[in-house]
Formats: sequence, structure tokens, C-alpha cells
Amino acid sequence: MTGLKTTGEKKLMLFTGRAYPELAQEVAEELGVEIAPMKAHDFANGEIYTRFEESVRGSDAFVIQCHSAPINHSIMEQLIMVDALKRASAKRISVITPFYGYARQDKKHKGREPISARLMADFFATAGADRLMAVDLHTDQIQGYFDGPVDHLFALPILVDYIKGKYDASKLTVVSPDAGRVRTADRWTDRLNTPLAIVHKRRDPNIPNTVSVHEIVGDVKGRTCVLVDDMVDTAGTICAAAEALFENGAAEVIIAATHAVLSDPATDRLKNSRISEVIFTNTLPIPEEKRFDKMTVLSIAPMLARAIREVFEDGSVTSMFDDHNH
Repeated sequence: MTGLKTTGEKKLMLFTGRAYPELAQEVAEELGVEIAPMKAHDFANGEIYTRFEESVRGSDAFVIQCHSAPINHSIMEQLIMVDALKRASAKRISVITPFYGYARQDKKHKGREPISARLMADFFATAGADRLMAVDLHTDQIQGYFDGPVDHLFALPILVDYIKGKYDASKLTVVSPDAGRVRTADRWTDRLNTPLAIVHKRRDPNIPNTVSVHEIVGDVKGRTCVLVDDMVDTAGTICAAAEALFENGAAEVIIAATHAVLSDPATDRLKNSRISEVIFTNTLPIPEEKRFDKMTVLSIAPMLARAIREVFEDGSVTSMFDDHNH
């Protein structure tokens, strides 16, 4: 016999950075695996050190890290973990970013601006990532920034199932908070069979971060309006959109968004608004002080675990979302 035969057993290994280990733990439990042990610490000058405590050679490695605040630290730590895996001979490295940092900088709005979402993809490729997996990217084209497979997962089924179970679908209207989110809202109306409305906002070009006028396209009078978005950051846009809906006769407004970025003063704005429920998923950690009574948080861990399993077993991630069109 010439050469040696291996057992050919594939080995799935799950790794997490320090940004949000609780989500990774939930995914590990869904998969029935342990998170691979790792040492990580910051040096006095802020540099990050990571080392895996067991062999990763030949493994199918999945590295989960939420790009949560401090965002650059979270991203850098994940990049360093990927580099360590590459140098330790992992066979395939899949980077999982439930919330993909810098996704909003996906095109040049003005001259001399960066396209940071593309730079992020280049960072991961350079570090040694073979594939990316993300939930509800800010725009679909980001998938094209990475030269390799990108699994784009949708929180839509999780959010829709929850809303279907709690609200009367015949009274619902799905609302896009601005013209840019209409595609997202469309996916919602397909699934809920509800009418669509759009909040059209005009910005004052001379004042940053302010919205001057709101016009509602579509009928919202007496309806329960579901404002849908990929993320809520300072909640300025979404609260202004909600107010515009109430002024146009909406009976009730609920918010459904994937990523709870919740930079200040988001929590106060949402808490003090007339919005009756704010529904998020746990793509980002939501600390206690940012939580409030009207907030509902649904877990994406089962979906992430299923996507990881499909990738590991060479199955189909797309099949997970086949019951509605993209």
C-alpha cells in the first residue's frame, strides 16, 4: 500500500470571542457541541491576544462574534482568532457575524467617503476566512464584497411567527420607515399577506441626523402598523416614523427589527413613545439597563445552529428559507 488513509471524519469546532459568549453558548447547546476552549486577554496597551487550548488541525471551524460595542475591539478580536485558526491548520474557517459591523457604509453617498463594508470583507478574507455567515445584512450587495460563499440568513421567519401568534393579521399593515427599506417590508407583506405603507422622509440637507418632513404612502388609518427595519440604532428615525403613523390615524404601532444596536438615547425614546411593543432578536447583546417592559427579544440561536449544521453537512442553507421568495 502506498501512502496513508485517514479516517476521513469531519470535525466541527465552534469558537467564540468575548463580545457575546452567551449567544455562542446557546448555539453550542442547539448543536450539541462544546465551545472550543480559548485563552483571550488584552495587553496593557489594548492589543488583543488569543490562543486556542486544543488542536484545531483539519477542523471545520466556525467563529462566532457579534460586532457589538466596543465595535472595533469585537471585530479585531474575531480577525485575530481567524488568523490563529489559519496558522493552526484549520481545514475551513467560517466567520459568523450575526451583526456585521460597518454594514451601513456600503456605498459612497458623497465623494471622498470610504466603503467600509467592503473593507471589512477584505479584512476577513486576508485573515483567512473561507466563508461568511451573517443575519440580515443592511443591504444584499454586501454578499458580493466577499470573494467566497456568503450565507445570508433572515430573521424574518422568527419575527413573523411571533407576530402571527400575537396579533390579528387582518388588522396589520406592514410599514417601511423609509424608501430604502421597502424591499425588506415587501418580504414581510408576502409572508403576512398584509397591505404595505411607506413613510417617506425628506431630510434637511443642512442639518445632519435630522428628518424634516414625513409623508405616509398607503392607508394606515385604524390599523395596527408593524414598522420593520434591519436595525434600531438611536431610534430617532423609527420613533419619528411611529409619530407620523399616529398622526395619520394608526390605531397601534409595533416595531420589529433584527439588530438592537440601541445607542443612547434609543432606550428612552422607545420607552417614552406611544409604540406598544418593540420586537428584536438577540444578534447583539442587550444589557439590562437597555431593556424595558415593551421589549421582546427572540433568539436566533436555533437558526444559526441549523445553518451551521447545513454548512458542515454540505446541505443547503437556502432551503431553510424556501417557503418565501427573496
